[in-house]
Amino acid sequence: MKELLLGNEAVARGLYEAGVKIASSYPGTPSTEITETAAKFDEIDCEWAPNEKVAVEVATGASFAGARAFSAMKHVGLNVAADPFFTMSYIGVNGGLVIAVADDPGMHSSQNEQDSRNYAIGAKIPMLEPADSSECKEFTKLAYDLSEQFDTPVVLRLTTRISHSRSLVELCPREERDLIPYEKNPQKNVMLPAMAKIKHPMVEERTLKLAEWAEHSDINRIEMNDASIGIIAAGSCYQYAKEAMGDNASYLKLGMVHPLPVDLIKRFASQVDTLYVIEELDDIIETHCIKIGVNVIGKQLFPRCGEFNQQLVRELLTKQQLPKNALDVPIPVRPPVMCCGCPHRGLFYALKRAKVYVSGDIGCYTLGASAPLGMMDTCVCMGASVSALHGYNKALGEAGEKKSVAVIGDSTFMHSGITGLVDIAYNATNSVVIILDNSITGMTGHQQNPTTGYNIKGDPAAKVDLEALCRSVGINRVRVCDPYDLKQTQQVIKEELEAEEPSVIISRRPCALLKYVKHKPSLVVSEEKCIGCKACLGIGCPAISMKDGKAVIDHTQCVGCGVCEGLCPKKAIGAKEEN
Repeated sequence: MKELLLGNEAVARGLYEAGVKIASSYPGTPSTEITETAAKFDEIDCEWAPNEKVAVEVATGASFAGARAFSAMKHVGLNVAADPFFTMSYIGVNGGLVIAVADDPGMHSSQNEQDSRNYAIGAKIPMLEPADSSECKEFTKLAYDLSEQFDTPVVLRLTTRISHSRSLVELCPREERDLIPYEKNPQKNVMLPAMAKIKHPMVEERTLKLAEWAEHSDINRIEMNDASIGIIAAGSCYQYAKEAMGDNASYLKLGMVHPLPVDLIKRFASQVDTLYVIEELDDIIETHCIKIGVNVIGKQLFPRCGEFNQQLVRELLTKQQLPKNALDVPIPVRPPVMCCGCPHRGLFYALKRAKVYVSGDIGCYTLGASAPLGMMDTCVCMGASVSALHGYNKALGEAGEKKSVAVIGDSTFMHSGITGLVDIAYNATNSVVIILDNSITGMTGHQQNPTTGYNIKGDPAAKVDLEALCRSVGINRVRVCDPYDLKQTQQVIKEELEAEEPSVIISRRPCALLKYVKHKPSLVVSEEKCIGCKACLGIGCPAISMKDGKAVIDHTQCVGCGVCEGLCPKKAIGAKEEN
């Protein structure tokens, strides 16, 4: 039987068929659906971990116990998991260990465009890169075989287009596997310096063996057509090249992108007139070709930044354009905005009134940086808002402490904000940290987290008490406010900025898109009272617009949160009067 699956869904199917027992991940677009889909298989014990480092360590422990184990993350998540990732290269595995990382060329939902192939090279861990959903499933199964054959973790590299595109996948039965017995072996599993010195040469030898395997594996294959143009590519770039050039070029399609073959590339190069390397982001394959003495055209033609497409490939290789359809009308820019009724909107408006410096973080609330709110000064990575605020206030002293806050979501606080808060309490700055608790992991599509009281399957689970947690690390002042209540929220912010010790404000209101949230009826604007001052536009709610000089509210979008009511100087906004 065949099904049309997303690349991410196909990876999850591969986990099922490969007999995987344990999967621990942290949600991150474009990788999230892998673990969400895997959780639908009762045979796989899935969980959301607090962060990617913990997730990989959980999978590592399962591998030690002899189970096939898995962890998924987006590219920046691999930064967080790098510590166990690099050391597990030396240790190896017992049960197969596979880590899926989804890169995001074009930065559709990310703060950078890093190329995870560099991690595979740095950690000396083999990496496979599928080019469609069928390969996503098959490469996942192959990764476990390679992991156990070569005693190594294996990385499966995806990109946004592969993760979120669909193609046919053949479904096969699950291969149940017994646990591989654990045997005590400190020389293999305990990375003291003396043991690690012995293991490093073994890792280098393993890389040579994997490179030899890559020479003969059918996942690296030559497709000969027109020999005037040769193209080396992997993943989505292979698909772009095939669609752009068809039979007018020959291809070396790479399924293993580290380690790369040598003789296979040289053989292909000898069969074509001009050889191109098409790869998004860094020049990994191109550099390898140059190193082994193969002349290629790569980044001198193709850009280093952004996502490729068929049109780009065709135009750069042939100076010809593919046929395309275009609208004959201008399309308005539609930047992402907070949803109608988003609890973060009221909080950011209160911060704007307070005229403070905002140390920002990663989440839906990052949209608070956009006009008309414009209330985020910095945003680096998950958890950095808290730590960076501490550094900011250390540098400026009271001048910073009285006019600055950090904002961080509930899930992000659990991911990596706690340690920054410990630093604030321990090293003493009068910093104000605001936890935006919307009762869910919002930015990646409503995944549970340790503060929600439910696990990945929706079953009841231990729930972190944020107030008690903050007090336990040394924060005495912990306040809770409702961001729909602007007056209360502004007052709490004012009082905590004036305090002479560090404090935490928990801005608590569930995400407006949660199914259990019951909304009030849509608000309306009185034409008689409205003076067209546009004060209500200051919160940037998509439901509010101007028509004929008067404010209007779209009843199909408004959820009756009431935040806009407090902005109108003429009290022209209110509930619809019943006839």
